[in-house]
Amino acid sequence: MASETRRRSARPTGTPLRSIRDHAATPSAPVALDAVDIRLLRLLSRDARLSQRSLARELNMSAPAIAERLARLERQHVVTGYGVRVDWAALGYQTTVYLTITAVPGYQLGLIMDELAGIAEIDEVLLVTGPFDMLVRLRARDERHLRDLLLNRIWQIEGIQRTETSITIAQMKPKNTAEELLTAMIDDLPNARAGSAAR
Repeated sequence: MASETRRRSARPTGTPLRSIRDHAATPSAPVALDAVDIRLLRLLSRDARLSQRSLARELNMSAPAIAERLARLERQHVVTGYGVRVDWAALGYQTTVYLTITAVPGYQLGLIMDELAGIAEIDEVLLVTGPFDMLVRLRARDERHLRDLLLNRIWQIEGIQRTETSITIAQMKPKNTAEELLTAMIDDLPNARAGSAAR
């Protein structure tokens, strides 16, 4: 009983948003890009395995010039990594779940974010405006796996007062959002028609 009281009194309270800056990612400042940068990014969004030589050929440039552009885009944190798109259902994670979280009033939200980030099945933790505090996206194999995550991991996190769970029934076919946005950026550039042959 005494340990329960001690745990409750040790609960981080006060200004609940104070610690967010210590736990949340910092948005990058916008970076000035030219048409070649955007076309280069679009090519990589289609296939991140393209060699610098292939990229140079597509953009009518030398491979060293492409290497320098890529290095600059990486330094500016425009390119933050090169990865693979995984079909999670094919790997047994059939269910995408959205979880809304309401924290105990006054609890430091950053601490809850850190605890959630430590759960492998959690894809994303967003602090949001509105009637709840956080929106979480996670992947589960099935209902039993989700139940285990809720009972034994998420609901055990100190500071969580309430959750609501939404299980996806269907989702749109995958699309390459990066390619679509980069294409729109190219179309918005001055002289876009003159460069359309480089697409």
